[in-house]
Amino acid sequence: MGEGGRLVQGLRAYGLIAGMWIRSTMAYRASFVMTVIGGLLVTGLDFVGIALMFSQIDALAGYTLAEVAFLYGLSATSFGVADLALGSMDRLGRRVRDGTLDMLLVRPAPVLAQVAADRFALRRVARVLQGLLVLGYALASLDLDWTAAKLLLMPLMLVSGAVIFCAVFVAGAAFQFVAQDASEVQNAFTYGGTTLLQYPPTVFGQDLVRGVTFVLPLAFVNWLPASHVLGRPYPLELPGWAAFASPLVAVACCALAGLAWRAGLRSYRSTGS
Repeated sequence: MGEGGRLVQGLRAYGLIAGMWIRSTMAYRASFVMTVIGGLLVTGLDFVGIALMFSQIDALAGYTLAEVAFLYGLSATSFGVADLALGSMDRLGRRVRDGTLDMLLVRPAPVLAQVAADRFALRRVARVLQGLLVLGYALASLDLDWTAAKLLLMPLMLVSGAVIFCAVFVAGAAFQFVAQDASEVQNAFTYGGTTLLQYPPTVFGQDLVRGVTFVLPLAFVNWLPASHVLGRPYPLELPGWAAFASPLVAVACCALAGLAWRAGLRSYRSTGS
């Protein structure tokens, strides 16, 4: 079977497994609605803390509340989509330790699709909704000079950002084949990464900004394209085309994450081996 056929098979398996968990969740709709509302309130406290900080200051490293809300909304929405789709990947280390990964290996479906869709948590849509609400507030508050390029960047940022975070989830899961108990390490780059991107790059030291630009390219989720939309100087004085490089970076991240996943899966040894 070619790469295209395996991709179609994986997406189909993912859809079937995720659909099963969604039907299970929607069997208790009132509970689901209350869980989503609770999730909105909890995740919303993050931005409330930022808003309270701005009640004491006019700008944070030169950025206004609306501009920080723009960065926050982009990061939270992109991460929320990735967390909804692949948030279950952090359970892989547990499966490796207790040997339950063996069950997935003998099923006629790609292991990655099975791990990603396992216990699909529809309640995570609350994070996506919260990010969109903050992004909507930011767009309503900012006085932007919209151009065709800026309008194009908005969907590109959200889609490419979600794909980049998905690649980080997969790469982190691949690392768990070796470390076996590394979910917290993975969370440092996923949940920690989205928290980092919710603040302006001018808050952080140049070495950290270089790291999330050239090593783990999370800066392409929002910092670089958002700088173009906001009319801000680019981090590290990068050229103007860097703001439009997010789709290429997302493809490269997916390719590298795929190689890491295959290497990790080949290195797996059952607990009975």
